[in-house]
Amino acid sequence: MIRSLLTPQTTDLHIALPADYVGKKVEVLVFTYEDETETAAPIPDIMAQFWDIISESTTEAMHKHIASSREEWQRDI
Repeated sequence: MIRSLLTPQTTDLHIALPADYVGKKVEVLVFTYEDETETAAPIPDIMAQFWDIISESTTEAMHKHIASSREEWQRDI
């Protein structure tokens, strides 16, 4: 993957592709950099959506499962 920020000096923009891209489908997106940062949606607080929706016993079971999963990650294999 190639990602690059360019500042065109004219209305024409020419790009050169690596040889291994020849014959493959490529995607080309063109938008101003400011558009990308302004339209980025804020990341919602997902856990807050579940406040008072799941029971306390379910919450405790989920926490235990997460804790045991983390312990498995720490194992030497």
